[in-house]
Amino acid sequence: MKLRTITLSLFALWFTALPARAEDPAAYPSHRIRMLLPYAAGGGGDVVGRLLADRMGKTLGQSIYIENHTGAAGTLGTQMVATSANDGYTITVGGMTTHVLAPAIYPKLPYDPIKDFTTIGRVGTSSIMLVATKNFAANDIKGLVALAKKGEPIQYGSWGVGSTGQFCAEILMQQTGIKMDHVPFNGIAKLAGDLLGGHISLATLDMATATPLVKDGSIKALAACGERSPSLSDVASYGEQGVPFDRSLSWAMYAPAGLAPPIAQKLSAALKEALGDEVVKQKLLALGITPQFVPGDEQRDLNARDIAAWKQVAKDAGIEVK
Repeated sequence: MKLRTITLSLFALWFTALPARAEDPAAYPSHRIRMLLPYAAGGGGDVVGRLLADRMGKTLGQSIYIENHTGAAGTLGTQMVATSANDGYTITVGGMTTHVLAPAIYPKLPYDPIKDFTTIGRVGTSSIMLVATKNFAANDIKGLVALAKKGEPIQYGSWGVGSTGQFCAEILMQQTGIKMDHVPFNGIAKLAGDLLGGHISLATLDMATATPLVKDGSIKALAACGERSPSLSDVASYGEQGVPFDRSLSWAMYAPAGLAPPIAQKLSAALKEALGDEVVKQKLLALGITPQFVPGDEQRDLNARDIAAWKQVAKDAGIEVK
């Protein structure tokens, strides 16, 4: 009896040590899905993720729950996604910083934004707003350039070194030849608060933060870095104001690399359906994001192209985070 008990125990240990068998893609999803977001709860990226998780969960027939893991400008949570199981039960929503700008400024980035992910598809595009206090001496790029060329010292704030906001300001300086001093803030909430308090006069803000402040007259917008946004349709883009800029600032959905194609296709179809929902569309527009589905393979190729372009901007501007 003792021998039989020991044998069964050893068999149980051996069996539990075996690697879990991959789920049949046809049965996916059989349980809830984790959306791991590298953003603080309540921020723009978090709101986007929760909106998509709710709608996609209905299509997939399984709930999608949220985990927030912040740190290192979003790269910490993004790395966690890259090293998660590639079974379709971990997904994320990535922005410009995590998948395009980070590889341009972090020489030791702990993940490869192309090779370590399966790109599910584009969520949409969003601009960055160049904004100022109401009494700032310029109202557009032409006025800002004139102010700078008078020799006036100009400082601008962004939400951190290597942020999309800093890159947009660097593009402006490189294309116009003006000089502005960068003041990096620890997060966009602090930056917006100091702008409203008049402690800094010029800043770059994401659309979700800038839109309500511009609309209620608390601050004014000088230009949109990116395309003209439906959320602030009267604010001209860089290109419309004579500053060459043809890159899209996009949000996209990702899963770990090696995801089975049938599972990737199910997630992609659910994302596309969510972006076609009128309620989702309007809520994204309210955040300053123009819904625009692009298939995963195409978005991956666009990311690779943009990484190379932004690396050159970072090199010219001397932007690097060690």
